[in-house]
Amino acid sequence: MDRFKRSVARRVFAFELNEATHRIESEEKLVQLLLPTGVPCSRVFIVGVLLDREETRPDSDFWKIRVSDPTGVFRGFIGKFQPDALESLLKIDPPEIVAIVSKVRLFEGNRTVVTLRPEFIVPVERDVMNYWIVETAEHTLSRIENMKKGGKELVEEAWRIYNPDLSKYEERVKEALEAVISSPKVEEEEVEEEKEEVEEVEVEEFEEVPEFSDEFEFEEEELDLSDILG
Repeated sequence: MDRFKRSVARRVFAFELNEATHRIESEEKLVQLLLPTGVPCSRVFIVGVLLDREETRPDSDFWKIRVSDPTGVFRGFIGKFQPDALESLLKIDPPEIVAIVSKVRLFEGNRTVVTLRPEFIVPVERDVMNYWIVETAEHTLSRIENMKKGGKELVEEAWRIYNPDLSKYEERVKEALEAVISSPKVEEEEVEEEKEEVEEVEVEEFEEVPEFSDEFEFEEEELDLSDILG
């Protein structure tokens, strides 16, 4: 029997995720969003500021949240079907920087809205958010380059559905990176501590899915943004 594997948790900025409006279905019948940069997405790994949490009704144990990154705001809901995330959420006092692994949902009504269904949420330090911004910028720019090249089925579908202004996406990535540059200098010793903190949480929470560890590892040892900013 094959070991259960979760789908990839993509690094996506709020700006792009909020522009996703198209649902696709895989051969495994997994419902996913098609991101405007041409890749499928059913789960995300984000780091941002938990702005607020609000119970939808008294004693409902169903909470709505807003989390911001330098490009916009993610919106989500946490309830009894995400017991670990709910327990963690109730221990966090906004505003607080948090790391979240979440499923994504698409609601189609008067307007199309993408929301999060967090599976995992934990407070982290600003250094972790800075590294997430750098890596998410790199992932986004890589997808943009693939869009420019064209040819792949989902890339062509993204062009047909969204016809994205890639220069606008590049500008938002640049703004996010400039937020990192303007933040306090990250000391190497502190960075290593933060990396260890995230990795320890990952091992404890997702030990049944070892492949998932890649989603939490930071590839950059230092915040050298020269190659990305040009």
